[in-house]
Amino acid sequence: MITLPRPMFLFLLFLSLLTSPGQMVSAKGKENVTEACSVTRYQSLCIQSLSQFSNTAGRSPSKWARAGVSVSIGEVKNVKAYLAELKKHGHMKGRNKVALSDCVECFSYALDELHRSLGVLRRLSKSTFSTQMGDLNTWISAALTDEETCLEGFEGENEKHVKVLQNRVQNVSYITSNALALVNKLATTDVFFTDSECCLFYAVDSVGRNSVKR
Repeated sequence: MITLPRPMFLFLLFLSLLTSPGQMVSAKGKENVTEACSVTRYQSLCIQSLSQFSNTAGRSPSKWARAGVSVSIGEVKNVKAYLAELKKHGHMKGRNKVALSDCVECFSYALDELHRSLGVLRRLSKSTFSTQMGDLNTWISAALTDEETCLEGFEGENEKHVKVLQNRVQNVSYITSNALALVNKLATTDVFFTDSECCLFYAVDSVGRNSVKR
């Protein structure tokens, strides 16, 4: 039997105490993000892009919706900057140059629509909830259409820069699609606010009683 020196034993014990709680939180967080992403079309991408919010969003539909739109905004900003660089350095000619200019414009529209959506998600109101959900669906759907319109401009093209662009735009369109799904999930939930920081989510069960979900 190998006997560890006391300092080494205490050090290893200390490490195990630090590690175990983190592992439990990580497991719970993975469960949260997996459950949230179950309503999305691109679930693996959803889990990958939103896992950072696992612990803070918990099982809150509104927090997951905000997280989804926030991530989409970040990705749209990155692709918009990438498109601007392509345009600046003149990497594309002819038809592709025109399509690139259209893409830059489409992503500007998409970014505006997503920012507008995030603003609404930050100030949800019981009295206007239905209207807000309708607006969110309209704006995020429009952002998704803008991204898909960008792709259509390069249909059938095989240049290297075009292929990279198509992959990046398609990826961000998947992320925006997931954000829309998370918002639509929120729309099926009645939200009652007790203050600016806390909200209760009520769902009507199959027999018509109200059950409370935090």
